[in-house]
Amino acid sequence: MTADNRVAIAATLVERAALRYTPAGIPAIEMTLRHRSRQAEAGGERDVECELFAVAFGEVASAVAEVAPGSPLRCHGFIARRYRTGTSLALHLTRFESTDI
Repeated sequence: MTADNRVAIAATLVERAALRYTPAGIPAIEMTLRHRSRQAEAGGERDVECELFAVAFGEVASAVAEVAPGSPLRCHGFIARRYRTGTSLALHLTRFESTDI
């Protein structure tokens, strides 16, 4: 059974770690993303602000390594448990575009 788990979010790259490689030799990078927006909820509007932990692997990780902190991005991916802690969530980027938020 396949269930939806897709995320698309406009965010700013707050910080990113150095590009590293998994034991299998796959590029990997961790980052923090910040989102700010106004969303409709319960017939009104709500200001939303949050920071998300995110990771990327492969070609996406190599591309993120070239992005300067402070850059606006449109991020696409899925949510999963953080692979190191297993208790909190991470956005796993599968693609992104630089954008003007």
